[in-house]
Amino acid sequence: MVYLRLAIDTPLRRTFDYLPPAEGAPAGGWQPGLRLAVPFGRGEAVGVLLEAAGTTEVPAAKLRQVLATLDTEPVLDAVTLGLLRWAADYYHHPIGEVFAAALPVLLRQGRAAQADRRLWSLTAAGAAALEGTATPPARLGKRQREVLELLRTHSAGLTLAYYAALAPALRTALREAVERGWANHAAAAPENGALSNANGRSEDVPPGSGRAVLPPPGATRPEPTTAQAAALAAVAAAGPGFHAFLLEGVTGSGKTEVYLRLLEDVLASGRQGLVLVPEIGLTPQLVDRFRARLGGGLAVLHSALTDSERLAAWREAREGRVSVVIGTRSAVFTPLERLGLVIVDEEHDGSYKQQDGWRYSARDLAVIRAQRAGVPVMLGSATPALETLWNARQGRYQLLTMPVRAGAAGAPRLGLVDLRREPQYQGLATASVLAMQRHLAAGNQVLLYLNRRGFAPTLFCNNCGWTAPCRRCDARMTVHSRPAGLTCHHCGLAATLPFACPTCSHELSPVGQGTERIEQLLADQFPGTEVLRIDRDTIRRRGELDAALERVREGHARILVGTQMLAKGHDFPEVTLVVVLNADQGLFGTDFRAAERLAQTLTQVAGRAGRAERPGEVLIQTTFPDHPLLARWLEGGYDAFATVALEERAAAGWPPYSKLAVLRAESEDEGAALAFLRAARDAANALGIQGVRLLGPAPAVMERRAGRFRAQLLLECPQRGPLHQLLAAWLPLVDALPRPRRVRCALDVDPVEVA
Repeated sequence: MVYLRLAIDTPLRRTFDYLPPAEGAPAGGWQPGLRLAVPFGRGEAVGVLLEAAGTTEVPAAKLRQVLATLDTEPVLDAVTLGLLRWAADYYHHPIGEVFAAALPVLLRQGRAAQADRRLWSLTAAGAAALEGTATPPARLGKRQREVLELLRTHSAGLTLAYYAALAPALRTALREAVERGWANHAAAAPENGALSNANGRSEDVPPGSGRAVLPPPGATRPEPTTAQAAALAAVAAAGPGFHAFLLEGVTGSGKTEVYLRLLEDVLASGRQGLVLVPEIGLTPQLVDRFRARLGGGLAVLHSALTDSERLAAWREAREGRVSVVIGTRSAVFTPLERLGLVIVDEEHDGSYKQQDGWRYSARDLAVIRAQRAGVPVMLGSATPALETLWNARQGRYQLLTMPVRAGAAGAPRLGLVDLRREPQYQGLATASVLAMQRHLAAGNQVLLYLNRRGFAPTLFCNNCGWTAPCRRCDARMTVHSRPAGLTCHHCGLAATLPFACPTCSHELSPVGQGTERIEQLLADQFPGTEVLRIDRDTIRRRGELDAALERVREGHARILVGTQMLAKGHDFPEVTLVVVLNADQGLFGTDFRAAERLAQTLTQVAGRAGRAERPGEVLIQTTFPDHPLLARWLEGGYDAFATVALEERAAAGWPPYSKLAVLRAESEDEGAALAFLRAARDAANALGIQGVRLLGPAPAVMERRAGRFRAQLLLECPQRGPLHQLLAAWLPLVDALPRPRRVRCALDVDPVEVA
């Protein structure tokens, strides 16, 4: 008798056994990775087959029968299956939720795994409009002309995956072209998988054939710098198989060129590449550059896509119809039969760590995936995470350095603005204003960085000291001017601006600066100069970031004001001055990684200043110019900071010199989360496993958030083995504990925050 063991999307830490369906096994047999429709509870569910077993511990009377087999072949390959099973064990997370996270939403709902080849193609009317022979003559805008040229170039048609990878403005133009009859959108599924490359040459690419879409001939390939050539030679010398590389290159040193050349070699051998990026906002710029060099065989995967677009890209990758997948965190699970290289850009970025549900690190799983697939992995950053640097110094990763910028710009000139002595107005020092005037007069652009959105951090009464509190969080509400009101940036609660202090009826004043206030100040100080603000308040809808960056690249916006959205990965050739308005925010953080994050942010933001042939300047406004972190960073850069920071971590016994896990709990009832964690701590102590320290439980730094009280229990151990031994034995006991009403808990292995 055969029993089918499935992973089903449920928070239970177990698998589920079923009897085979009435129609029996599919033609290929019961292969792990097949999706099966099964009865589950009072409804139905889609599960992933883990194995066909000869025995079961479930009584025969309780076994239910599979309703239907949804696939003729596994949707997940053996390497991905192994990766997910390993990840479920390592993160001690329910295996069903792990497998669900690796599949597009529509596949979890039972949609077919085979690609629906919907294509966009140029019509005769579109060709006439493009060539100027239409009657009456067609008036084409810039984007309309660009998209018609794209359709003419790709004579075999654009797939849904290609459409999803286009910039939002081009997707809009393509939809308009269909409405005007210039393009056709219809099913056209050639059995041989015909694709065209970026030059319109159609070629047959059967799924899994090993052939890749050819890059466009004549694509510009700059000569590699000495450091780039050395990095490429080191990768080549390592030979085939798994090798982990850390590419530490200063901003502007040309890490992307190294990625492109490595991918060119991978594509030339008929294999596929996987490129992870931390933010959706970095994807369009990177895709444009990669497509110009590698041709049209790209797919993108990120959360801004619709479910249909995401499934289409996933299908194209699985069937071998794309050569390179570029995506954010969950793209690490994309099935690629011919995987030849994994790249993790900006590997230090905290966005690679999932912060709810299954709390995995996409960076770490990328390394494990490459290891299991027997292919190289490259982690790139100007500011590597201290754990990554430690791995390189331990010999686990091969360190490749590019310490000099490409071109003639050189490193930016760094300076501190002492706010204790320097005159300032509403957070902007006179020295900073004078520097801005100088750079703008030279025809350059200026970037001001302030990681605090809104008009002001709080509303304050000068008479009694009242500040506007959030009634659901232990936090103050932020003042916004457009639209006017108060907003909590932690839970989203909104309120109207009070006319007077609710305690003493005195006049209220906004205190401090946010990006909105700085934007208004700059508009007054620099009349006639376009000021562009980029933060989560101005970039809300799909395509808005791309449109804003286009205004920067075209030179319309001369002054940029923004938060972290501006600090990461963007190339602004005309920005020659960067002003960091409040560096002191990160100097006294409660988390042990606060100093690391500040040093990374300062380095990344400073890297926006001065590219190509234009020298850059960076000014950092601070009230603590003598702080050791700032002094160390100014003198020796990020490397000098990292060396000392690792020594401090070693002395304190923090990662990477120890391993951490955090059990977090929250409840609407004050004290309930702490009480639950105390019981969990007692259960852990009763196991008697040596070497693991339990710290707490203690309230979170912000104990009340969104109306729920939060607490955490920290587990620390010098070695990974005892920690995971304890977790494996302990979590079933935690699940069995009497749980006060509405207490929720979650485990975070290798947390990036412990505050």
